[in-house]
Amino acid sequence: MGKLYVRSTNFIILTYICKADKMMRIMVVYGLIGVTLWLIVVSFFLYKITAHYSHLVAKTKKRNLGEILEFLIGKEEKLTKEMQIVQKEIHEAQEEGKSHYQKIGFVRFNPFDRVGGEQSFVIAILNRKNSGIVINFLHTREGIRTYARQVTQGGSAEYELSEEEKEAIQKAQ
Repeated sequence: MGKLYVRSTNFIILTYICKADKMMRIMVVYGLIGVTLWLIVVSFFLYKITAHYSHLVAKTKKRNLGEILEFLIGKEEKLTKEMQIVQKEIHEAQEEGKSHYQKIGFVRFNPFDRVGGEQSFVIAILNRKNSGIVINFLHTREGIRTYARQVTQGGSAEYELSEEEKEAIQKAQ
């Protein structure tokens, strides 16, 4: 190939052209290797994107990306509405739970000196607002007497509470 470009018989020029021709061949080979590697990388990413798109389309049974996005937006709106309903129900349940009895206080005592053992007791059952009832069980020789009092915000407005009843309410709080 070098002989076609130079008609001189000078040996140095022919050697230079042959070396340049060899360098060109090496550069072309490296170029082809680089382009091949580039095509492999691009093909890999193109395959991954195509596989992802096919997987997405197969799951939603839609034909194009616009339909898929509309489907996903509709689903997101539906889930948002359902979540708001659930949050409202949770809030209502929490508010309702404040009125349920949650705290219990228990105190045993001996109301009379002649009756042995602490067989009498008081139970205080309160809600979150410290309102509820106090039940007093007095054990006597004749039997058991039971008294109940309403408690509002940790105390009784109608009746004076005994020390044991106050202690039971304190334990429940």
